[in-house]
Amino acid sequence: MSTAQAVAPSAPSPLRQAGDRMLEAAPGILTWVLLLSPAWITLVFPSSGAFVVAVVVLVFDLYWFVRSFTVITGMWSTFLRMRRDMSVDWLARCREPVPEGAPEPLSFSHLSIIPTYTEPYGVLEKTVRAIVQASYPKELKLIAIITRVEDEPGWANVARLQQQFGDQVGGFFHVKDPMEPPLVPGKSAAMNWGGREMVMRLTELGYDLGRVLVTDLDSDYRVHPQYFGWLSWHHARHPGRECVIWQPVPLFHNNIWEVPTAVRVLSAATSQWQMFLHSRPQRLVPFSSYTCSLRFVKEVGYWDKDVIPEDSRFYWKSFFVFGEKLSVAPVYLPLYGDSPQSRDYASTHLSQYNQMKRWAWGITDVPYVLKRMFKHPEIPLLLRLRRFSNLALNHLNWIFLPTMLMFGAWLPVWSNEDFSLTDLGQNLTFYSGWILTATLSTTVALIVLEHMILPPKPAGWPWWRRAVVYLQSFSYPIVGLALSVLPALEAHTRLLLGKYLEYRVTEKQI
Repeated sequence: MSTAQAVAPSAPSPLRQAGDRMLEAAPGILTWVLLLSPAWITLVFPSSGAFVVAVVVLVFDLYWFVRSFTVITGMWSTFLRMRRDMSVDWLARCREPVPEGAPEPLSFSHLSIIPTYTEPYGVLEKTVRAIVQASYPKELKLIAIITRVEDEPGWANVARLQQQFGDQVGGFFHVKDPMEPPLVPGKSAAMNWGGREMVMRLTELGYDLGRVLVTDLDSDYRVHPQYFGWLSWHHARHPGRECVIWQPVPLFHNNIWEVPTAVRVLSAATSQWQMFLHSRPQRLVPFSSYTCSLRFVKEVGYWDKDVIPEDSRFYWKSFFVFGEKLSVAPVYLPLYGDSPQSRDYASTHLSQYNQMKRWAWGITDVPYVLKRMFKHPEIPLLLRLRRFSNLALNHLNWIFLPTMLMFGAWLPVWSNEDFSLTDLGQNLTFYSGWILTATLSTTVALIVLEHMILPPKPAGWPWWRRAVVYLQSFSYPIVGLALSVLPALEAHTRLLLGKYLEYRVTEKQI
């Protein structure tokens, strides 16, 4: 037998497969156990259990009352920083003298990698135009658009864009993804191929990968005019620039006045939550579109080909490579994205539901991290535990916290007649409702904030429609339950049952 003959990798043992499956099922099991806890606790421990559930419900209500002020304060803090940084000419700042030992900001090139599939030309044209018009030297701006090899309409779009904008940037590349198996079709697989391709091409062209800042840019995202200048100035001065991921604030404002109210409310809530996380950098993880050096991407091993949540998985791969050196730093500038918008009213809501389900599929990071948690002793144990607990609690609270706030006060009363006759049982819904009503008053601060960051309303809208917009935030409890909690619960349940999610492109209209 030839010594050069390849040996096929052996399949995992049945015991290993069973262990992996148990890790996958664990998050879904825990989700359902917690979700049903107000009911099963009162059934197993009738009166005492109902009392404990009632106390826990009131504690959660009080926690969210206090937490709402923390969230509002964090959002306003981020907004004020954004308003400050949006008014600065960062390109001019890049030309100022640099501290001793720091690289020149204008020594950095910016590569925007844009994975596409079925996106209309009009969406791509606006994305590329924003890059071209950004305040940064054109020779330092690079664009790479990824299409599938069989996507001939996509080829035509890229050729048209190259003809229109090719001479206005330092390089305009078309990457054709052959979709080599094994993979899960989607953004992460496309970025895997596109990242490798661009490392090869730019290395051949003589670029220093450490001086190329690559932005994983969704096809409908439009960079702020100061984005590249801001990044170059701050990256040059960041002491851990080799191990940092930069996260801007996503604002889904491009078509915000064209989508139904429920979609607009959920888009606003997503942006608001990201603004809050920017005030807590220790909890920040990459979301949707972000920036790091191309050398960083190569050292991490690129994006995974077999996952759907490309952003969070890229973060965890980076964490296990760089450990405590890794940081996710906030960018106090927005990236402007599209809200889901499909061909009609019903399909637009379905598209929003599927987008949230895809984001919630990040629950698959839990078994991924658990399998690696104790294989990296070089990373401090407390750091591993803290970051894992943030991951797990964020996904569990996505479902459990809103459900507990909305229905928790009723469950012990409904499930235990003896408790319902007690003073606490008769007044529980009153106490809970009073706390949540007081919490809802903080929505006024959200309304004011939204008014300050949203684009102008359509000139043709009547006065009453303009006024009603300010009340839309009060519908979030219902909207969030239907278009956020339920798709997240479906994602957790699918993972529990082994019904794996397929990537679905969020529909976007011109």
